[in-house]
Amino acid sequence: MTDRIYAELADVLLGLESELRRMGLWREDQPHEDALASVTPFCADTLEFHEWLQFIFIERMKVIVEYRAPMPPMRSGIEPAAEMAYQGRLGQVAGLLASLRQVDEAINNARDALSGGQGFSQNY
Repeated sequence: MTDRIYAELADVLLGLESELRRMGLWREDQPHEDALASVTPFCADTLEFHEWLQFIFIERMKVIVEYRAPMPPMRSGIEPAAEMAYQGRLGQVAGLLASLRQVDEAINNARDALSGGQGFSQNY
């Protein structure tokens, strides 16, 4: 069961990467390390939201999947953060939001399954 959970996470992360590439938002060059070291939520002061997804979120989740590490302690709510980041352009990012919804669901389902259903019931 554990392998299936992590495989599903890997699949939705790959889907997120594919959507970012399809939208032309995937960067080949890495931002300066100062930009990645921001302590502001989502590195909002140094990165665009899609850059945070690529260089922080996806990378951290890949490590969790690879090492079968525990899920983050809080329920995932990346989609609502993206909705705020892309206000006024929601129609243009509908595919990205759908991918993020799948990521949130996969993380939250994995968290609940791996913790024996003892996860938080709220989405924050």
